[in-house]
Amino acid sequence: MLVALLGSAFLQGCFAPSAQVSDADRVASQIIQEKQQQALGRTEPFSIERPEDNLRRRLLLDQLLPHGSPASLGVEQLTLPDNWPLPKPAVTTISASTAPAISSDQPLSVSLLDALQIAARHSRDYQSAKENVFQTALALDLERDSFRTSLAGLFSTAPSTDLSGPDTVSGVENHGEVSLSKTLQGGASVATRLGFDLVKLLTGDHSSSLGLIADASISIPLLRGSGKEIVTEPLQQAERETVYAIWGFERFKRTFAVSVASDYLSVLQQLDQVRNAEENYRSLITSARRARRLADAGRLPEIQVDQARQDELRARDRWISAEQSYLNLLDRFKLTLGLPADAQLELQREELASLGERAQTALQEDLARRAEQSQQTLPADAPVELPPMDQGVRGRFEIPEAEALRTALEKRLDLQISEGRINDAQRQVVVAADGLDADLNLTLAGTAGESRSLAGAGLSDAKLRPEKGRYSALLSFAPPWERTAERNALRNSLIDLDQAVRNYQELEDQVKLAVRNDLRNLQQYREQVQIQSLSVTLAKRRVESTDLFLRAGRAEIRDLLDAQEALVSAQNALTSALVSYRIGELELQRDMGTLQVDERGLWHEMTEQHEERHD
Repeated sequence: MLVALLGSAFLQGCFAPSAQVSDADRVASQIIQEKQQQALGRTEPFSIERPEDNLRRRLLLDQLLPHGSPASLGVEQLTLPDNWPLPKPAVTTISASTAPAISSDQPLSVSLLDALQIAARHSRDYQSAKENVFQTALALDLERDSFRTSLAGLFSTAPSTDLSGPDTVSGVENHGEVSLSKTLQGGASVATRLGFDLVKLLTGDHSSSLGLIADASISIPLLRGSGKEIVTEPLQQAERETVYAIWGFERFKRTFAVSVASDYLSVLQQLDQVRNAEENYRSLITSARRARRLADAGRLPEIQVDQARQDELRARDRWISAEQSYLNLLDRFKLTLGLPADAQLELQREELASLGERAQTALQEDLARRAEQSQQTLPADAPVELPPMDQGVRGRFEIPEAEALRTALEKRLDLQISEGRINDAQRQVVVAADGLDADLNLTLAGTAGESRSLAGAGLSDAKLRPEKGRYSALLSFAPPWERTAERNALRNSLIDLDQAVRNYQELEDQVKLAVRNDLRNLQQYREQVQIQSLSVTLAKRRVESTDLFLRAGRAEIRDLLDAQEALVSAQNALTSALVSYRIGELELQRDMGTLQVDERGLWHEMTEQHEERHD
């Protein structure tokens, strides 16, 4: 009895839920690393565990933000049922030396690189994408298990008492068996079983007897359902699905990183519009005051004072609208990062400044040339020559279209998935055609030994004697007379193959379209940066000169108001062009498949080889 209890405790420890979860994690992680190497030629850390530094929870607590229930703070804070089968999740604590300080009265400053890393750790969409890869790996493990050797056991004890006869007969029947089974990749199924019976009378002469029995069988399909390609098709498909999941996650990371960067820069762009609207509002307040003083001095008609006052009111309305739009965009961006909408967060405006400095450096030659051209005075009747759009210094990612298309067709992971689906559909045609064949199966079986019951308690113990065993062979044949479902499945598989080819063709065309659009967009945005840079310079000069003319009585207040309006529009347009150009660079790399994103969410842009060749 003690041995049985110790054995039971050992089995409970081996098959406890926590041990099983750990085993599933280990197997899935091994599969993911294996498929990363196969799909990407490299491996990188991969985990679906929640990060220790749970920024959402820290913001809720440190910034004293309201929350509805313990679930807002994470699984660790939940009240678990009494019969919860796993250890309670530990509440992680963050070291003050490694975690950034979060103040209850100061917003958390986040750079673009910070935003990428926060999104990779806390975004719900990002976590769901990782979990999809993990679950696909578990599905592959289940398919692999179909071809592993399966061990099963059964043990029972049955005490019984018979009061129907003249003498009371009591006894106990103990039965146990261990079986092994395995499906071979060629289609054959092998099963073996070893069983024992120990029966003992508790009355009468207390006789006992041991029964031993062993049997084995092998079933071999000879026509339908035979062959490695047919039998292992579910396993092969599961292997491919895991590779697709790895490719799909890589594609998701690139798309997601570009989306986060686009949202980040869009928020900063709106913030810049707030600042421009604020400066314009201040300038118009000053202009309205000046108009009032000039009117009081009799130097300006009252109608121009009203014009200045109206523009001041419109500027206030624009400023308020721009501020509200900025706050709305910022809140939505927090949700993209997986953070509370009411968290105090601020983005670093230096990102916009760096875009402007980079554009000025890259386009300095073109800007100087255009400025010089704008200062040239030509006769009114001189021929008008329109310079082509794609003229001047190209950006570092504006590579030739033919090379961009070749790169995209080679590196786009979703295109590789679509091509793989064609191969999958071809294999399904082969499997469906196999279903039309006849059933021809060979089954070989053998049994040796004897079982025991209470009625045979007086017999001598049984022995395994193969030479006294019972053996049989069965050859069964079923003609393929009724195969309507299989016939339709074959036809549907051919349709699926045709659809897979069309899907690949459509995706290929979409990839080409996206890359061509990206290249054209970069050219357009580069032109817009040049145009708006010159426009801002001219607008500033116009405001300064108009203000001087107004002071000298040589201009009306409307001239100054129009100049200030043009300056705000040019400033906003320049910021928009800078942001659009940078996002366009990232979108081109995303659509070409050259943007690499690591496990932290940080990107690695195109190689220096491209930059040197095309700068």
